[in-house]
Amino acid sequence: MMKITKKEIAKMIDHTLLKAAATEEEVTQLCREAGDYGFASVCINSYYVPLALKLLANTVIPVCAVIGFPLGAMLTAAKAFEAGEAVKAGAKEVDMVINIGLLKSGRLDAVLQDIQAVVDAAKAAEKTALVKVIIETSCLTDDEKVTACSLAVKAGANFVKTSTGFSSGGATIEDVRLMRKTVGPDLGVKASGGIRNTEQALAMIEAGANRIGASAGVAILAELKD
Repeated sequence: MMKITKKEIAKMIDHTLLKAAATEEEVTQLCREAGDYGFASVCINSYYVPLALKLLANTVIPVCAVIGFPLGAMLTAAKAFEAGEAVKAGAKEVDMVINIGLLKSGRLDAVLQDIQAVVDAAKAAEKTALVKVIIETSCLTDDEKVTACSLAVKAGANFVKTSTGFSSGGATIEDVRLMRKTVGPDLGVKASGGIRNTEQALAMIEAGANRIGASAGVAILAELKD
């Protein structure tokens, strides 16, 4: 197991709550834990951005909103609007889902335009906004994963991300390695989906991830020393 402190790994975890039935009380608890542990962000559905922003007002922890979640198959204009509104509401990061069907249909120009529209809308609302592109690796061949990552780079995204956690599979070590190899050392790689303990999180970091998306952030930190 690689050597990493609890504080160091906390700063790599997007503390996540995306289930449809999430309540205001649960979002409040998520934000409280983020403040207590010093997570990289809280990752939530866009409706809860104003609440999370208020709850995190006395911290430096940013709010991350998911866009076009979890299918990615809505109109590009709808995704771009959601991204812009989420950032205007206070989100500093957005995680958008690509149009997976378009990618698998070979409509690469349309996929690029879809990602680009979200990047442009987010950064028009806030120049420093981070955009993470969810490629949903469990639905793709290795060649398609490489293509999706390359399109995200071309569109000016800041991260590529493995999964929504709502499809047929989550992050794998092999996918993280492939994504890191494709995007190079400078772009972010976020491993997300099915990461529930310290061993899994560290394996993703060793494979090249520099951000972890997980609802089990507290459990991941439980096994680490301060």
